[in-house]
Amino acid sequence: MTSITRDPLLAIAKGILWLLMGVMVLAAIATIVAVPAVLVMRDQIMVDLAKEMPGLDAPHFVLAIAAVCLLAAILLALLFRIFQLLKQIVDTVGAGDPFVPVNARRLTQMAWLTLAVQVVSLPLTRIGMWIHEVTKGAGADGVDIRVTGVDGNGLLLVLILFILARVFRKGAEMRAELEGTV
Repeated sequence: MTSITRDPLLAIAKGILWLLMGVMVLAAIATIVAVPAVLVMRDQIMVDLAKEMPGLDAPHFVLAIAAVCLLAAILLALLFRIFQLLKQIVDTVGAGDPFVPVNARRLTQMAWLTLAVQVVSLPLTRIGMWIHEVTKGAGADGVDIRVTGVDGNGLLLVLILFILARVFRKGAEMRAELEGTV
């Protein structure tokens, strides 16, 4: 197959994917480090929270913050893997050979990982809603929570990825049959 490595769109896509993967790694490291830091500094955090919001159930709040950090690290790891698989697919497109069985497997993995992102978002949303409720109830304006849980667009992406995986699988099979007849 012909190589299309000079395609500017592919070069931009690779650059963006490398950037996103780097951001995911840095953010995951930060959230992983934050979990024990929050737990070790729990007493000082509770004192500071008691000053700001006297009615706050600080011990549970600190555990909720640690849980948010842990779930965020899981989400970041899932996203890193999705971007990594997408970069590998882009690499095969650049090489001029995208309809290979491995890309069908990559797309299937991306679909399952995207579904996992949706599942991990559920407890994250519930914890975020609880944080909003307790901070508002403790006399603060409430922490602004923009986590939405399961997203219709995310579920649509899962479906699209599963369908694309089948398209790539069928394309690879058809190409193998065609090569066998020539």
